[in-house]
Amino acid sequence: MAFEGLSEKLQNLIGNLRGRSRITEDDVKDITREIKLALLEADVNYKVVKDFTSTIGEKAVGQEVLKSITPGQQIVKIVHDELVKLLGSESEDIKISPNPPTIIMLVGLQGSGKTTMAGKLANYLRKKGKKPLLVACDVYRPAAIDQLKVVGKQLDIPVFSEEDTKDVIKIAKDGLREANSKLNDVVIIDTAGRLQIDEVLMEELRNLKAQVKPTEILLVVDSMTGQVAVDVSETFNKELDISGVILTKLDGDTRGGAALSVKTVTGKSIKFIGTGEKMSDIEVFHPDRMATRILGMGDVLTLVEKAQENIEMEEAVALEKKMRRQEFTLQDYLEQLEKVNKMGSFKSILEMFGVSKVTPEQQEAMEKQMTKTKAIIYSMTTAEKRDPSILNASRRKRIAKGSGTTVQDVNQLIAQYETMKKQMKMLMGNKGALMKAAKKLGQNIDPNELKNMKF
Repeated sequence: MAFEGLSEKLQNLIGNLRGRSRITEDDVKDITREIKLALLEADVNYKVVKDFTSTIGEKAVGQEVLKSITPGQQIVKIVHDELVKLLGSESEDIKISPNPPTIIMLVGLQGSGKTTMAGKLANYLRKKGKKPLLVACDVYRPAAIDQLKVVGKQLDIPVFSEEDTKDVIKIAKDGLREANSKLNDVVIIDTAGRLQIDEVLMEELRNLKAQVKPTEILLVVDSMTGQVAVDVSETFNKELDISGVILTKLDGDTRGGAALSVKTVTGKSIKFIGTGEKMSDIEVFHPDRMATRILGMGDVLTLVEKAQENIEMEEAVALEKKMRRQEFTLQDYLEQLEKVNKMGSFKSILEMFGVSKVTPEQQEAMEKQMTKTKAIIYSMTTAEKRDPSILNASRRKRIAKGSGTTVQDVNQLIAQYETMKKQMKMLMGNKGALMKAAKKLGQNIDPNELKNMKF
């Protein structure tokens, strides 16, 4: 995940602060210096770092902090609150036009991930009840139109293109006519990029903006390019007056400087982040949630939202009844594993729980175990999935051969399954207390509880 190095440094600093019962002004100077070094190493803009640490220093030496009962925790809260401000304070979703269609123009350098993000954004908006149309206006990059068509086919979202012309304004206007005739209420225009910013690119984008009058101009930025991403954001904003930023590849090995600098430098919010390769790997950017993730405090709200996207309440109720009647089978187990897999990587899920130190080796081991478990269950017959007690030695040998695993692996899975069933029986013995707790977590959680949390 992005911010990994920064998160580790800040979390170590916070860990040392929490238990401190006394902090002096000299201590505050040491703390702000450590924060400054951590941010600069994360490739955060120097001016942003200077202003950020100055504000923390000023607030941390106040009498209400230094003379409080828990000065360490007070400083942690100051760092958290200032980090939220740095990231943008409030989340911003797509602005929907009162007069359809809503026109979204995606801009950015070549290689930033515009075409893939066009599909992700269309998929996101469709889940919100919209009917999107993708318009291919990148007429220069080889196979760009074909790539968008592949994305559209994968998602079953229509793509408009005209391959006999390089007039992007004509393509865009014809695309809008197509949207009106097919009642598409969102149009996402995938524009051309360059390897670097040049006047030809900007002139084309300025003309396109003037002609189609987009509701949103979203700059797609590769967060792995660090400070370059901030410079690109500043230039595009100056030339086009963008309405927001989308950061891609935030799941990669990036230091996070772009995310921590772009709002201050451009004055425009980060609206979305790309968190993986799947078309569902897009999230609304929540500054408060990202701040808690960076500081190792977890992100329960996003975890709950991801669970709700993949598990319908009716399914949860039916599953609870199966558990209570001891009818939870290996097929049910497999289906739940698939749903967990859709929520993201094990590492990202654990990070939302506040478990930040997951090594690449541990991540790989967990993914291999998941693959192995699914392969074993897929190799079973329907009767075996329903009733593992019939799995004698010969059946287990056949399953191991069919799944490319060992009999020991099969035995281990069955043992884990039986242990889990016993644990479920104990939990469900309390009249479904676990289900009630899950429902409460999913339905009644108040976002303000996190905003007002005491550290």
